[in-house]
Parts: sequence; C-alpha cells; structure tokens
Amino acid sequence: MVSDSFSTLPISSALIANLDSLGYKKMTAIQAQGLPHVLDGKDLIAKAKTGSGKTTTFGLGILSKINPRFFGVQAMVLCPTRELAEQVGKELRKLARAIPNIKVVMLTGGKPFWPQKSSLEYGAHIVVGTPGRIQDHLGKQTLELEGLEILVLDEADRMLDMGFAEEINSIIAKTPTNRQTLLFSATYPDTIEKMSRRIQKDPVTVTVESEHKAEVIAQVFYQTKKHNRNDALLALFEHYQPKTTLVFCHTKIQCDEVAQFLRDKKIQALAIHGDLEQRDRDQILLRFTNHSCSVLVATDVAARGLDIKSLEAVINFELPHDPEIYVHRIGRTGRAGEKGVALSLFTESEQLRVESVEAFQKKPCAIEDIKTLKRDSGFTMQAPMVTIQLDAGRKAKIRPGDILGALTGDAGLSGSQIGKIDIFDIVSYFAIERDALRPVLNYFVEGKVKGRNVRARKIG
Repeated sequence: MVSDSFSTLPISSALIANLDSLGYKKMTAIQAQGLPHVLDGKDLIAKAKTGSGKTTTFGLGILSKINPRFFGVQAMVLCPTRELAEQVGKELRKLARAIPNIKVVMLTGGKPFWPQKSSLEYGAHIVVGTPGRIQDHLGKQTLELEGLEILVLDEADRMLDMGFAEEINSIIAKTPTNRQTLLFSATYPDTIEKMSRRIQKDPVTVTVESEHKAEVIAQVFYQTKKHNRNDALLALFEHYQPKTTLVFCHTKIQCDEVAQFLRDKKIQALAIHGDLEQRDRDQILLRFTNHSCSVLVATDVAARGLDIKSLEAVINFELPHDPEIYVHRIGRTGRAGEKGVALSLFTESEQLRVESVEAFQKKPCAIEDIKTLKRDSGFTMQAPMVTIQLDAGRKAKIRPGDILGALTGDAGLSGSQIGKIDIFDIVSYFAIERDALRPVLNYFVEGKVKGRNVRARKIG
C-alpha cells in the first residue's frame, strides 16, 4: 500500500514543514502515486482532473531540484489559459516559501510584454505561462531555456483542444533534450498519446480514478424538449436553489443567451468565454470566486482550470458528446469534504449522450421527471457580497492588511462583513456584504488607505 504521508518522500524537512503549515496533512491519490516517480527524475503521464492536487505534485518535484543560487530558468510550466497559469503560479509561490529567494515569473497574454521582459532580465528560477506568450519571449530572445531541467504541460488535452499544438512543438524544440517532462491531462485522447511518444522518454503513467462517489456528488438527469430547455433550467434553480452554480454551455453565444435569460428571471448570472476582453474575464472570475455573483455560465474552455471552492451545483445546460468531459465538468462540485449536486438537461435526440455517460461510469444514470420539481415563481437570486475596485495596487505598496485596516477602522465595518481581498499591480478588489456598500462608498469619498486618497467604485 502506498503511504499518504509527505514525510515518506525524499524532500527537505523545510518543504515538509511548509506543507504542514499550509494544511496539507496527507497526499492526494495523484501525489502518492506520482511524486515518487517525479522525485526519481522519471517522465510522467498523469491522468488527473482539476482539484486532484496535481499542482503540488509537479510543484514539489520542481522545488526539490531547484538550485536557488543559479538565476536561470530551471523549470517551466505551460498552461492553456492565463487564469490557470496564475492559479499555478500562486500555488508554486506558496510551496516555495520554504526555500529562500526562489523567483517565479508569470508569462501570459493579456498583460504588457515589457514588464515581463524586465523581470526575466533579473533572472528567474521557474516560469509559468501560456504557449503564445512564451513563444513570443523565445522569438524576441528575452527567454532562454538552455538550463531547463523540468518541463510541465498542465492540462495538455485542453492546450491541444485550443489549437496550441504548433506553439508547444516550437517551444519544446528550444528546450534541452535531457530534460524531465511531466504531462498532466484530464482526458487521454490519441493526440495526447502521440505527443507523449514525441516528447517523453519511457514515461510512467499514473491514473487517478475519475468516478465521483454518489455520497459526494448527487447526479440527476432531466429530459426536456428542445424549446423548453430554458424553462427547465429555471425549474432547476427554483427547486434546488443552489447558492453557487456553474452552468455549462457548448458555445459562446449560448453562454451569453443563457446568462441573459437568467438575469431576466432575476437570477444574478455572468457569462465567461473566449470572446471577452481579458480585463472583463478577470473581473467576472473574481466576482464569482468572492461570492459577488452566484451563477457563472461558461464554456468548457473558459472554465478549464477554475478552482472554485464551495461550489454547490454544476448544471449541464446541454450534455457534452464526450463522457469524460461530463465527468470533468461535474468534478468541480463536491470538493474539500463538501457535498455537491450535478444536474443535467437532455432532449430525446441526446439520449445517446446519457447512455455514453452510463457506460463510462459503469452505472445507470438517475433520470427524474422535470414535472416533479417544486416551482417557486417568486424565486430570485442575488449574491450576498458586492465587489469594490480601488485605483491603487501593488505598485502603490498596497497590501491586504492596509485595506482591511481602513475598512475595520475608519470605515467602521466588522471583519465578518469583509470578504476576499485581491491585490493587482495598479488596482485592488475587495468583497463586502451588500448591506455595507453605501457606507463603504461614502467612506472612500474622503477616506484614505495607507495615508493616500483612493478612488473606489462598485464592479457590476
């Protein structure tokens, strides 16, 4: 039996102590199965979904091999989206607290190129980024990979789905052939197998079971008519009344239409997809994760890599063709010891998709009559929090404690009224209870943060 204690791994006591301080008491399945191979220097194929602990798996592998005294890029993580890259970078920085002077540089699109160039000029140990922007830096010779020891492809299947194969091949061609290559993928289509054969050497394959336990995620399917799909969706909200919900649609247009339909029915909802400006995408994700918006309507690509805590429900507005994608979608609820519900709508013509889910999960799907749902015509949904943007951030030396101090001091709020605080380069965001909105905006007309006047406005 594989041990689930981090102390059994050949990593430093400082790393183990830091893991303990972060609350990482036991290894997840992917960590227990994959880490010994990663630390042994072997190439790895890991079939694991978001939320399985894969970032810690490759993060510990990277940090166990980094030489802090050499300020050259020793490890690189490729991610399909900027959101996932930032999530990975944040996690790596937390893990790296045990090792002094480790520098992680983010190279993603949607951000200015030249500040990234300047950051690289001062040296970096780990680079995390998206294929397009990393290729830009390689083309302009602002990024050098001669000393690269570990290459990680995170959510490789999604990178290929998004059309990044050419960029990935171009990037890999500029890395040393004796590197260690770790490939993480939620699904394992032929394209991934071909890529592995091309870029890896005798990889070890680790698979984490994707089946979701019935006692953790309740899966219920409802048949509807094509022209009644919107009303069926409304029926799900009126009956289950989940506080946080991720609704999956197939297309960008469908996302916008569904989000607008929900808003028309007084259910606060936002849509996220690839046609949005990066700034809008960032703000929408921020509002959803800090409980300023209750419903997020997304495509598979836009939702990829989202690590949303306390997500009560996932709704498939339309079932995907691939049952693995279905399993990946619903795996975003029922995490961290909490229970979740996965609700799916399908029409008679989509019956085969239900049957493919049954075959994949090796059990029958629970199909219930939509007419059994209890309707509540007066139902509305508004998030408990609102988001405030401040026009000052990291470059103005603003820290979360400065905002917290201003709100609990001069503005007169209690700590329980304040939610998540996010600091960016030139702006900051914080969530507050809806009832506190007017006093907070009034405070910032004259009030200060860290001795300076700061403009504040409500987002959304």
